[in-house]
Amino acid sequence: MKVLLVHGPNLNLLGERQESIYGNSSSEDIVKRLKMEFPQLDLQYFQSNNEHELIDAIHAARKEYQGVLINPGAFSHSSVALADAIRSINIPSICIHISNIYQREDFRHTDLVGAACKGSIVGLGIEGYPLALECLVDLIKP
Repeated sequence: MKVLLVHGPNLNLLGERQESIYGNSSSEDIVKRLKMEFPQLDLQYFQSNNEHELIDAIHAARKEYQGVLINPGAFSHSSVALADAIRSINIPSICIHISNIYQREDFRHTDLVGAACKGSIVGLGIEGYPLALECLVDLIKP
């Protein structure tokens, strides 16, 4: 079973930026943990700060992967195009946010990408990643 983990803008700086909000684990730490906890999966990782590259990766995922786990970063609140890309693929997707977007600035309360996904996990820090992946695996199983 192949799953794609997609990280949006600024998530390449996890572990270095705003540690009080995002913690001190890097994206690489998250991927390593998920691969250790889910050895049965072929988990691939893609990160970009560019909206069009994220869209292209999601479009390509429909032919190669059985599911997508996405943390779209700030694009969650503004990208109709990214939400439409998620809606355009016929594989399950779960959105994840490290911080609780509903306890932050008002503009972050709108989650366009999360609304396009089968479900979302919000505000549990990096602990949300294995939970999201477990849910995604359950959605993929026939």
